[in-house]
Amino acid sequence: MLNPEKLIASATRIYGDLMQPLWGDFLPVPAGKLTILEDNQEVMVGHLRLVALNTPGHAEHHFAYQFEDLCFSGDVGAVRIPGHRYMRLPMPPPEFHLEKWRESVLCLQKVGFRRIAPTHFGIFEDVEWHLQTILRNLDEVERWLLDTMPAEPAEDELRDKFVAWMEAQGRAEGLTDEEIAAYRLANPLAMSADGLQRYWKKFRLTA
Repeated sequence: MLNPEKLIASATRIYGDLMQPLWGDFLPVPAGKLTILEDNQEVMVGHLRLVALNTPGHAEHHFAYQFEDLCFSGDVGAVRIPGHRYMRLPMPPPEFHLEKWRESVLCLQKVGFRRIAPTHFGIFEDVEWHLQTILRNLDEVERWLLDTMPAEPAEDELRDKFVAWMEAQGRAEGLTDEEIAAYRLANPLAMSADGLQRYWKKFRLTA
């Protein structure tokens, strides 16, 4: 990024004192090395051809990339740990947007790739199930918000409610204690609760 200060400030609100130990220094990229991509723009890496897919929802600036029959979906492709057919949505602040995420997944369905590689973790061939499950999870999150937010829970209360809901869902899906712990590390639920609260206040209350 040309000016990473905004990203650093935003991420620091999430990670706090862990920011530096986890990610180290963020250095600006020289302007001459940056390319601002458009949706469906081809990107050549040597002789390899990738297609950039504009997919906001997890974040406004989010792109996925198609390479042959494989989609590197980034975080809009959710968090899925190999070994169990289950996933969770990473929804941290400040740019989580439910409706845009849903539209992005609908766009990915039209691309027609046969394999998907979410950032967290692995490569999966059940693309139809994967994308449909993301849409179903978004619908469930929306229903949960509509049930929960009118009571205006405090930040800590909202976190506790969301964590309890997700943990119960995981156990109902048959996750073991070890798998639940792995999902906690891969996708800290308190961050998603914070993202949901910001989304609700910024977009749903003002709609």
